[in-house]
Amino acid sequence: MVNITYDDSGAIDWYDGSTDPATTWVYNPGDIAWVLASTALVWIMIPGVGFFYSGLLRRKNALSMIWASMMTLAVVSFQWFFWGYSLAFSDTGSAYIGDLRYFGLKGVLEQPSAGSNKVPAIVFCVFQLMFAAITPMLAIGAIAERGRLGPIMVFVFIWSTIVYDPIACWTWNPTGWSFVLGGLDFAGGTPVHISSGTAALAISVYLGKRRGYGTERLAYKPHNTTYVVLGTVFLWFGWFGFNGGSALAANLRAVQACIVTNLAASVGGLTWMLWDYRLERKWSAVGFCSGAIAGLVAITPASGYVGSPAAVLFGFMAGTLCNFATQLKFIFGYDDCLDIFASHAIGGVIGNVLTGLFAQASVAGFDGLTEIPGGWLDHHYIQLGYQVADSVAGMSYSFVMTTIILWIMHFIPGLRLRATEEAEILGIDDAEMGEFAYDYVGIDLGAGHEFRDDTHSHGVLPAPAGGREPRHMHSGGKAHDGSSVDGSDVEKREAGHV
Repeated sequence: MVNITYDDSGAIDWYDGSTDPATTWVYNPGDIAWVLASTALVWIMIPGVGFFYSGLLRRKNALSMIWASMMTLAVVSFQWFFWGYSLAFSDTGSAYIGDLRYFGLKGVLEQPSAGSNKVPAIVFCVFQLMFAAITPMLAIGAIAERGRLGPIMVFVFIWSTIVYDPIACWTWNPTGWSFVLGGLDFAGGTPVHISSGTAALAISVYLGKRRGYGTERLAYKPHNTTYVVLGTVFLWFGWFGFNGGSALAANLRAVQACIVTNLAASVGGLTWMLWDYRLERKWSAVGFCSGAIAGLVAITPASGYVGSPAAVLFGFMAGTLCNFATQLKFIFGYDDCLDIFASHAIGGVIGNVLTGLFAQASVAGFDGLTEIPGGWLDHHYIQLGYQVADSVAGMSYSFVMTTIILWIMHFIPGLRLRATEEAEILGIDDAEMGEFAYDYVGIDLGAGHEFRDDTHSHGVLPAPAGGREPRHMHSGGKAHDGSSVDGSDVEKREAGHV
């Protein structure tokens, strides 16, 4: 029987007789309800990533990303129960990784959580599960259009254990080295975004370029912009729980986190869209969605530490720097068609660095409990060093360990991640699943048709790598509408040519 009672206000009282003197912990049902609601909000973000990624790809690969989102949730849910939570949040672990004290969630119930004594451990556990689940999903978007689905399930389990759990431990566990050092990461700048974005880079480098990279064959635009917008809606909606729920209580700090989250996303979306407008003089929905997510990524580590004016700068810097970071794939020659590294790794670093500059003790104290020295605004200049150290450590560890995991799997029969060229041509949905996102797949193989591999040309612009953000080149003054070079049948009929 659980040793809890309820006081006159309805709060839960847990009597801990193991301490000297004995302690009574009080849990407010409103705090528990908010964290559980936030858990559900973060859950909806996971299929949101799947829809966002799916819409950016070609239709013959669309279903695989939606499948991957649900698969990742299931695999990590088991991993978190099995040993993930214990490796990340056991209170008897080291500064780098926990031990197996809570193996199988044994003993995870009514005691105060590692994150806050305002909620019991079992509530904190299920909330943190959603962070653990969305992180590898962000990373494995890098397998898009050329990765095998069976081995990716194994990869997700191993990566969560070896990469995510240690970074979460050193960031959020009170025994973790970054936590003890004084690093500020409210909701996952390093454990979620830097780790996943850098892992995506490692996966892209390992897999190599897709068939037809740099040619007209991959000069396509997102096949379903509605999916991109829908995924963004799920993500933006869920991010109120992602950041607001990280206060682990229904208080003013949670409200402030929600305000800066929405503001940074809004400014980030507008900024990215305006930067793209300069290229083709078109108001891009994909550009707005990409910028909104970049703003959300950047504000994540700072959301419980910065004021609203700073959130405007977070959104602007993320929308600008992440936009231009998409060009890194052309400079260095890797095929990250969903620009995960540019949006999440670079966005996470931007957020961590700006947190070191703009974190305020007064904002952190909105919950009436938290005390921090603040960042540069509070004349605590060493904070920037802590933030940079945490960012570099997370990025380096994720890239090296992800690469090691991939190459070990490469030499194990049946676990090689790269799909065959035939599977690429056919489409991952058909080759790996035998199912489709739609009742047709647009591959022009009929007699007399040039094989275009389900693509849509960018017209007068040089062929990009396909996906989220093309090469930044102006169209030479000609207004470009994104149609095919020769025009569609509808366009020809309207022009009187058919």
